[in-house]
Amino acid sequence: MKKTLGLLAAGLLLFTGVAFAEEAVLIDFTYLNADKTTGGEEGENGENKDGNAVSYNSRTVMDFSVSAGATFTEDQKDLMKTSLALPEWEVELNTSARNVTSVGLSQVLAAPVKESADVPFAGKEVMGVRIVFPSWASNANAKIVPPFIIPAYEPLGELDENGVRQPLEEGADKSSYNTAHSENENVNRDFEGTLFEGGYGLVKNVGTVKAISVTTMGMNYPHGLYVLLTDTDGVERRYFMGYLGFDGWRELRWNNPQYISEVRTREIRVYPIYPRGLPFVKFSGFQITRDAAHIGGDFIGYFKDVKIIYDKAILKGDRDIADEDLWGIIGKKESARQNAEMMKFGNKQVDRYLERAKMSTEDEFTPSLTAGSNSNAQQTSGNAAN
Repeated sequence: MKKTLGLLAAGLLLFTGVAFAEEAVLIDFTYLNADKTTGGEEGENGENKDGNAVSYNSRTVMDFSVSAGATFTEDQKDLMKTSLALPEWEVELNTSARNVTSVGLSQVLAAPVKESADVPFAGKEVMGVRIVFPSWASNANAKIVPPFIIPAYEPLGELDENGVRQPLEEGADKSSYNTAHSENENVNRDFEGTLFEGGYGLVKNVGTVKAISVTTMGMNYPHGLYVLLTDTDGVERRYFMGYLGFDGWRELRWNNPQYISEVRTREIRVYPIYPRGLPFVKFSGFQITRDAAHIGGDFIGYFKDVKIIYDKAILKGDRDIADEDLWGIIGKKESARQNAEMMKFGNKQVDRYLERAKMSTEDEFTPSLTAGSNSNAQQTSGNAAN
């Protein structure tokens, strides 16, 4: 009898882990407003009032001065910050679509939604994208990617007055940092307490992805939309969400065609509980595809969020022994991965900072003649041209 009850309980536990998939906000672009400024004067609402200042999103700011070396001054290092603020995102065109004009004009901006809009996020800022595709008949595509690879192991912390993240005090309530969790108790309940969870590009304890949704505004473009996700092993996969040939806001959905809902027909795999750690997925960007038969030129798109429905990879429980406190294996692995992520991220950002510092800021020549003579010279030149 006891054996039968034990098997029944185990079966119910397994069924619970499979039947009730989790919903999570992978990334919500309304969270990524530029709300802080460093290296210059800051306005009342956090706006950048100094041309040399750097505006960033306070939750996702990353300091890459740790990779800059000792040759930079403290003032220069104060400017070595970036974040997931929407203007920092990049558009990467494929070879057939890349030219000087398209690269210069393709960009990402924060797009404010009208207060009068009939959507729950009215009055907030979403991602606005402009991509300049070739005007001639040519297959082309563009990726909309974050300014850096979203770290999977960056710990939570609060920013001080200098924009430097300080570690949380021991015993601090990390769940209060999970923005999506505080707004919807049914979303992101499996919050692990790292910086980019809670709607900032990362979801942990992900097994099989059952479905993906994107909230986007269509502008009657015939282009295709893909979502790019990266898993624990660094493998990037793309998921076709559909075509953007509609007008207004819509949720595009991808359903996993290989998802098996019946537990009896699944291939059951059992993994060691410790020290495997938690698998995750993180947002790598969007991809917009333009067919050669369709209209080229400017593409304008708007995106609000990306959500996923997934099976948990591991069912958590209260164990009799604190394995990680005793062995510390996962902590060492994650620390090594975190350091590797920071080195890759920091080197690229330092190179960009140096390139930005070398760029010319002048738009006009200093006049060599008096104002009157210069005006006459310009008029004479114009007459000569005519």
